[in-house]
Amino acid sequence: MEKKLKITFMGAGSTIFARNVLGDCMCTPVLQQADIALYDIDAQRLGDSEIILNAINKNVNQSRAHIETYLGEENRKAALQDATFVVNAIQVGGYDPCTITDFEIPRKYGLKQTIADTMGIGGIMRALRTIPVMADFAKDMEEVCPNAYFLNYTNPMAMLTGYMQRYTKVRTIGLCHSVQVCSETLLTELGMEDQLAGRTETIAGINHMGWLLKIQNKDGVDLYPEIRKKALIKNQTEKHKDMVRLEYVNHLGYYCTESSEHNAEYNPLFIKSKYPEMIQDYQIPLDEYPRRCEKQIREWDEEKAGILKDGKITHERSKEYASYIMEAILTNVPYKIGGNVLNTGLIDNLPADACVEVPCLVDGSGITPCHIGRLPVQLAAMNMTNINTQLLTIEAARTRDRNYIYQAAMLDPHTAAELNIPDIKKMVDEMITAHGAYMKLY
Repeated sequence: MEKKLKITFMGAGSTIFARNVLGDCMCTPVLQQADIALYDIDAQRLGDSEIILNAINKNVNQSRAHIETYLGEENRKAALQDATFVVNAIQVGGYDPCTITDFEIPRKYGLKQTIADTMGIGGIMRALRTIPVMADFAKDMEEVCPNAYFLNYTNPMAMLTGYMQRYTKVRTIGLCHSVQVCSETLLTELGMEDQLAGRTETIAGINHMGWLLKIQNKDGVDLYPEIRKKALIKNQTEKHKDMVRLEYVNHLGYYCTESSEHNAEYNPLFIKSKYPEMIQDYQIPLDEYPRRCEKQIREWDEEKAGILKDGKITHERSKEYASYIMEAILTNVPYKIGGNVLNTGLIDNLPADACVEVPCLVDGSGITPCHIGRLPVQLAAMNMTNINTQLLTIEAARTRDRNYIYQAAMLDPHTAAELNIPDIKKMVDEMITAHGAYMKLY
């Protein structure tokens, strides 16, 4: 008897994201009759997602999918039972209290952040409270769906995905949506839209700091000489929201996948107490993530009503990779993605323990990452400043040794540039205490 296709969504209370990924599945013929399991620990948000996804299933998919909800840890194993694909979008501790803590305590020490979900002390703390939960997911998956693919969307991507790939038996791929829009964003903001059609590109590095290594137009002409010229002029002549990444082009020679508000806090170069004018000069939105969270919370009821539109909600397939991966594996029709995988000889001048972001071929054989070779030395060096903290954070989660947390923070580029060792350790201790049960293992 052929096994029924089952897609389990962990953290289904992330309603907008669940709508996009599972709505994509309902727009994909080979996935339309799947059993869909929605899992969360928040009853209200889980209920919202169920209403919205049932409406999409009815209006887009003629109710061909079968949707069930699973609330709380006691039902987690049932949600995962016999899953073919597991999508992960959890946020342990949510905005309140954990994200608030990740911003407020560092601010007391003079440490400014923008997003704090990938690097910095905020990214470290988010990883440390999330990895134990994902380790529990892995134990359940190894028991009840050992052959399932685990598609991780939760940040900090490299830390969480890297832990799963190194210390569990679960088939894990880390997915982000910054790769898909990288070159389009760059060419559009530089007024080079005429080069979009037929372009080819290579992107590799680490999550949120993948590098646009090559970009050619439809005739095979290298676009970087023109990009470098226009990037320099744009940053010299106007204020805009992508100044940090164009400074990467100007000083490192290459553009980066994730936004400038993210990358501003991944290095010691832009958010500096000694030079406060740089915040305005480079249009850096400090405390951006809390603002986004508060706006979403304020507007959620109205947004939910707008999404449903009297039950007439519809959906068009997005650029998110998840449904395309599932489709390629099930149909054996190849599809290329940018995926986060363990560095098994893929990027020669980054360590084997690192979780790297490289082109991957997806087909009936699974997910096969591509060998890139050596990155330009300056790009590998930038990646390594982040990888150091990522590997130490993973080690802290694995050993439950607080010394590794101190070391991860001490080697974080932005934290180390602003604080001394005693203040770093004091801040770490205060944050662990403030996070309470979420950090009880450390």
